Amino acid sequence: MTVIVNARNRLRDLPLPAAAAVCLLSFAAFWAAQRAAHVTMLDLSVYRAEGETVLSGGDLYAMRATTANLPTTYPPFAALLFTPLTLLGVPEMRTVATAGNLLLLLALVRLSLRLVGRDRWVTALLAAAALVWCEPVWTTLRYGQINLLIAVAVLWDLTRRERNRWAGVGIGLATAVKLTPGLFVVLLLAVGLIRAREHGWNPWLRRAATATGVFVAVTVGSAVALPYDSRRFWTEMIYETGRVGRTEETANQSLSGVLARLLHTTDPGHWWLVAALLVGAGGLTVAVRAALRGDRAVAAVACGLTALLVSPISWSHHWVWCVPLLVLLAARPGRHWGWTAGTALVFASFALWWVPHAPAPVRLELHQNPGQMLLSALYTLLGLAVLGDFAVRLRAGDRGYGAGAGTAGTGNVEAGAGTVDARTGAVPGARRETVAPGPAVEAGGSGTGAVETGAAQAVAKE
Repeated sequence: MTVIVNARNRLRDLPLPAAAAVCLLSFAAFWAAQRAAHVTMLDLSVYRAEGETVLSGGDLYAMRATTANLPTTYPPFAALLFTPLTLLGVPEMRTVATAGNLLLLLALVRLSLRLVGRDRWVTALLAAAALVWCEPVWTTLRYGQINLLIAVAVLWDLTRRERNRWAGVGIGLATAVKLTPGLFVVLLLAVGLIRAREHGWNPWLRRAATATGVFVAVTVGSAVALPYDSRRFWTEMIYETGRVGRTEETANQSLSGVLARLLHTTDPGHWWLVAALLVGAGGLTVAVRAALRGDRAVAAVACGLTALLVSPISWSHHWVWCVPLLVLLAARPGRHWGWTAGTALVFASFALWWVPHAPAPVRLELHQNPGQMLLSALYTLLGLAVLGDFAVRLRAGDRGYGAGAGTAGTGNVEAGAGTVDARTGAVPGARRETVAPGPAVEAGGSGTGAVETGAAQAVAKE
């Protein structure tokens, strides 16, 4: 343990240019490895084809693209966003997408660190250099996916100061592109309604209203621009989950995928519905309780994992939420290195691909033995375990997930569920905003979001 702490301290004290060089070297090696693996970036080609279909006035949901004959699966608003891709040639498009995703990874790491109160560039650069090798990140860039963009949009909102007028826009846009981030709107609304009992209109309700308004506005705007495609999506395509892919595929790391492989069926039916309702309710409860205690890091990760688990299809590359998860686990005080290392191993090992799998029409996943089922359920089982761990620690009042944790980076500390925080001085019903954050809001500190006396000036507002 002492060796690990000493190593962490040395890395934390690394000069910024050295950390930047490490990150750049890792990114360059990653880029070279992707080229050596001859990645196809199929999904990026589909996005470009969607943009071309919109510009040509074609039928968006009748379109098929690439040698894999892939269809459009996102709402029409996404296709409108993809139209600029038509301005680039395919090689240039792939280069821009790879570079953009690497920058988005760095942004996601930085926002994740901000949630846990360790917002330092040196830490962000070194963490990004390591996290780029996680399977969800690798596969996101392999296909040219937009998962990192979605996660960044959500965390950007959750790390804004309470009075930021733009907070909620990111979640609204993300939901308009890919629907599943809509669970974060539910989280904002639930927390806001609970807090409204004592405080009336509050920042959580304002963010929920902003996110909802943005979603409705861009969706209606898309319907005006693409009336036929919008009608088809919201009345037909939204219910056809088979367009996205086969439920039993190994890459599907949601509850439905695990149940399909476990039951040796292509449709887990009511079993999935019951499991999704239970996990959805439990995961959202954990996220709400964490948010009420002021721990936005746990709230964000719990909500993100819940959305992945209950979605009918959650491909392994959707699990880029492993980035804020690993940042959160690594930032916890105390002896948790085994748990953190095990989680990192799950995402860095590519173990789910060690089992027999094949593209349609072959269905090898329906004939897995128990060991293969375990490997192909790793992300799902880990997600459930993390939510369970969060629930136990929140119930026990573990200070590793205590009130104020993960809010130092946002410049505010919210009061918890009516408990006085001796370290922050927060009182029930009050909010403290740091006016001039000083060096004692230590990015490499305890990770609990504590704001020490003399570290910053604070103004209590009723």
